[in-house]
Amino acid sequence: MLISSYNPNEMGDVLVVVTGQAADQNVKQNQGVVQIVSAQDGSLLGYNFLGASEVLPELKGQNGQVFLNEAQVAKLNEKIQAAGFDEKLTADETPKFVIGYVESMTKHPKSDHLHITQVDLGDQKVQIVCGSPNIAEHVKVVVAKVGAMMPSGQIIWPGALVGVPSNGMICAARELNLKNAPQKPGCLILPDDFGQAGDAFDFARGNQLFA
Repeated sequence: MLISSYNPNEMGDVLVVVTGQAADQNVKQNQGVVQIVSAQDGSLLGYNFLGASEVLPELKGQNGQVFLNEAQVAKLNEKIQAAGFDEKLTADETPKFVIGYVESMTKHPKSDHLHITQVDLGDQKVQIVCGSPNIAEHVKVVVAKVGAMMPSGQIIWPGALVGVPSNGMICAARELNLKNAPQKPGCLILPDDFGQAGDAFDFARGNQLFA
């Protein structure tokens, strides 16, 4: 997993790269590179790159999530190595917002409004706990996979809702910032011809759904 964001108005010329999460963190800085690792086991949680546009000039003019390709990650790894850190980054260009097909759904044993869904993502099947009032079996939805960054900045991590494991999020149109999206609870149910399970969600086409 590799999630990157660049927000010069709020943070200056800093590229934030997240690879994991932990409550307790240790931080080291050298030559404009800030390394964040887990205080418990030392696993890499991410890097902050100060003066990022000097390494990646194409960042200028961007704001929000940044999708790094292999060549860009290679440049960052050179910066990491020059700063004396060993843990390198690995590019992740797989789509994080995909079409999912809800194969089955059961009531949550400890909640009167949550459902446990089994969702086909094409190359894998995942369990997602969903609170949308209109969720149903045998429909196509938009799934934010683990590792996705929502338009709000929220990162989707594996977790549990009321004690039941959940891996991903079934999205509402408003959560995806689609044009003219209904501002009420409920997930986005896609037309049958929108695509197949596992296909990357087409945001441009999605913006036409409520035109």
